Amino acid sequence: MPRRTAFSAQTLALLAALAARPSDWRHGYDLARETGLKSGTLYPILVRLADRVIVQACWEEGEPAGRPRRHLYRLTTDGLAAATTALAAAPAPAARGGAVRSGDAAAPGGGAQAASA
Repeated sequence: MPRRTAFSAQTLALLAALAARPSDWRHGYDLARETGLKSGTLYPILVRLADRVIVQACWEEGEPAGRPRRHLYRLTTDGLAAATTALAAAPAPAARGGAVRSGDAAAPGGGAQAASA
């Protein structure tokens, strides 16, 4: 079965958030707040994007006081190019990085819900 190349509305929202600050390492909670995605949607998308080498992932350095280390994410060089292309071709709400909430098929800024990255 050939690999699907189109991105879901949720993935486009995540790509828009990452592309807004492409050189910054971002943690999942920050991305969840910015996109409105729930963890059960966000983290599987991040794993798929990392598997496709669109996103780099690493552990936070050091031992932060009072909390576990965070997993951090940012776009790869090829990932930034793919995100830019996908966002340019996407309907305006996803390209603007509007919040997309799982289960909201017609949420403002969300567009239609699709299956997966």
